[in-house]
Amino acid sequence: MSYHFIVKPVIVLSLLGAVSLVHAQVSSSEAERLGRDLTPVGAERAGSADGVIPAWDGGLTDWPEGYRPGMHHPDPFAEDDRLFVITTENMDEHADYLTDGHKAMLRAYPETYKIPVYPTRRSASYPEEVYEATRSNAVNARLVGDGDGVAGTRFGFPFPIPSRGEEVIWNHLMRYRGEGATRTITQASPNRRGDFTLVEFHDEFLFNYGGGEAMEGVSENILLFLKQTVVAPARLAGSILLVHETLDQVREPRRAWTYNVGQRRVRRAPNVAYDNPGTASDGMRTSDQFDMFNGALDRYNWEILGKREVIVPYNNYRLHSDSIRVRDILRPLHINQDLTRYERHRVWVVEATLREGTRHIYARRVFYVDEDSWQILAVEQYDGRGQLWRVSEGFAINFYEVPCLWTTLEVHTDLQAGRYLAIGMDNELRPYDFSRPPVPSDFTPANLRREGVR
Repeated sequence: MSYHFIVKPVIVLSLLGAVSLVHAQVSSSEAERLGRDLTPVGAERAGSADGVIPAWDGGLTDWPEGYRPGMHHPDPFAEDDRLFVITTENMDEHADYLTDGHKAMLRAYPETYKIPVYPTRRSASYPEEVYEATRSNAVNARLVGDGDGVAGTRFGFPFPIPSRGEEVIWNHLMRYRGEGATRTITQASPNRRGDFTLVEFHDEFLFNYGGGEAMEGVSENILLFLKQTVVAPARLAGSILLVHETLDQVREPRRAWTYNVGQRRVRRAPNVAYDNPGTASDGMRTSDQFDMFNGALDRYNWEILGKREVIVPYNNYRLHSDSIRVRDILRPLHINQDLTRYERHRVWVVEATLREGTRHIYARRVFYVDEDSWQILAVEQYDGRGQLWRVSEGFAINFYEVPCLWTTLEVHTDLQAGRYLAIGMDNELRPYDFSRPPVPSDFTPANLRREGVR
């Protein structure tokens, strides 16, 4: 495997005896690369040396014929032919472009797991105002504390030319997904035989960082609001989780509340973070694995390992289609790989190792972050013995009515248990709706009490 390394200095300042680290910001001349040899969000505009990765030409900007907002998104690349399929028999031929997680999946399930590879389509695109803000952020955005917060930005990707692992992860956390969205999705964690119970959620997102006039008066330290209501099964229905995610978590940690159906009470929920189990996940994911990674960065040391060309899930419109059912996706041991699409893309590789004096069930994590969108596409999670434990994949599409790149399905595979969790399936439900974002008053504890009925 080959990495391209980028190293920049940090400046150490001392003020009245207090020593703090201040990250050196990108110079104006370096920022001028954005929109030239770099894309407006910081990716390499040029294609790969062998031509497999094409040059970025603006991404997907047109809607397929017949599409209307509110529909499931037709596949703009449906006519692409599959190039080849990676199996245990030929994985050595493609080893340089495989993550360790995918190699482990191929070895764990040699009879059924495969990786279908298609032509690379650099479909990621964003509104022009995101590009303009990102150019400004390149010279103004900065990390605060020990990388636990961001200042100097209110819109756009904060660190298009990163030099620290924290900056890459903050780009993911602050990536543009419109002003807000609602979705109704299902989650399942099949046992080894493939039996499962569907958990249905209704999620509402409001992105203060990417918001418009509706966000006036809301604290600038609020990054986003999330309200997640359990719709089914009946034994869980009515439970609600409310999260106020902060931008500078040094100043103010995340705030969360839950509505308990049995008690009919709203309670503060300080444990909705880090390695506490995700909602109704059967212990198959942690709270901070939602959206591939979320929350505070303070329990890990973050290091950029470099940039790699890697085969990753991309443009997975088939998994989003309303022409298939959830049962078509879910299989024993892993999802139906015949419905997946993988492409070779350049990704930032970031390693997170547990800080001394902190705890988390994952002692080490490796993130693969798409250079074109800053979306995390794959993660490897290691246990305290240094063994690979769980492999996560983000199956992303371009929601071209926004436009933005976001996952339509996330899969977290537990190699030691021989099980997986799939979350995000909306095939038989209403898909993501970006047209009518919620309003801030929907995300108050008082509103949670009013909604809390079984």
